[in-house]
Amino acid sequence: MTKLAKWIVIGIILLFIVGMIVYPRIKKQFPANDVSVPVVASGQQRRVLNINAIIMRTQVLSDKTHTTADIIPDEEVDLSFETSGKIVEIDFQEGTHVRKGDLLAKINDKPLQAQLHKLEAQIQLAKDRVFRQRTLLDKDAVSQEAYEQVTTEYDKLMADIELMKANIAQTELRAPFDGIIGLRYVSEGAYTSPTTTIAKLTKISPVKIDFPIPERYSDDIVPGIKVIFRVTGSLKEYHSEVYAVESKVDVETRSLTARALYPNADESIKPGRYASVELTKKEIRDALAVPSEALIQEMGKSLVYLYKSGKAQPAEVIIGLRTESQIQIINGISVGDTVIVSGIMQLRTDLPVTIDNLQ
Repeated sequence: MTKLAKWIVIGIILLFIVGMIVYPRIKKQFPANDVSVPVVASGQQRRVLNINAIIMRTQVLSDKTHTTADIIPDEEVDLSFETSGKIVEIDFQEGTHVRKGDLLAKINDKPLQAQLHKLEAQIQLAKDRVFRQRTLLDKDAVSQEAYEQVTTEYDKLMADIELMKANIAQTELRAPFDGIIGLRYVSEGAYTSPTTTIAKLTKISPVKIDFPIPERYSDDIVPGIKVIFRVTGSLKEYHSEVYAVESKVDVETRSLTARALYPNADESIKPGRYASVELTKKEIRDALAVPSEALIQEMGKSLVYLYKSGKAQPAEVIIGLRTESQIQIINGISVGDTVIVSGIMQLRTDLPVTIDNLQ
């Protein structure tokens, strides 16, 4: 490096040092007047947070769950004869109501009726024999054995008559309960047997609602629990209650089947339809509850923030029942307290707040 270059470098360094010394003095003499930065003492002013809050009131708190259900008839049976034979009479109209005991169809019973008449014609003769033998027995004219023989023959005759009447009854198809008879599958003149289905009889007033419940709720499902269900394609709500519960949990689905009963007096709900069920597992009256978002878990404690004199104040609480949107508060707050339900993560003790929406 030449001597001239060295002097240039030294000059630049000296100018930099002078600038560092002179600049602060010049800045003090010419302060910037276009920007004003206020200085606020620490704690002198704090930001006010806008929040929503609710006033605590007692309410009915319900723990509900949802599932699907099958609607089945109260009673249903495939109608068939108990014996074989030729159908000679059909006495029902498809799709109509029938009453218990109504005659629906009949098999040819003429041979059986003839045998019955033959047996009934022997009744008087059998009675006379018993009477004569009894008279002779009273006079010691016949033995006890002879008398018992004719009484046995009489009893046998009466038993044969009862059997024949039972066989004739099997040729009649009668409704086992009140209901609606469906489509028939046979015609007059057809030969039928006990395996032949004549028609289906269904009782749809009331209807049963069968639905599965997860096994974790098995202890909560007891007769009397309220049920609300809706059928596909309708917004109408139907109210019912559980009247029976299966005795064990299904090992494949790990669910428990419960059954409710709906009167269906107008028969508007048809069995076989799909339904959605809302089940009230537990109901607490006069409960204090807060929205789920109002609760904070901190250091193993449950906290909510209360609005007091324009500031947020934490309160430790003991919680109870949890539902989809609310949490029961057992202890820690009282009726009339104002609980903050928004801006929860920004709240701190004594933070100034103002209520935008109070419910």
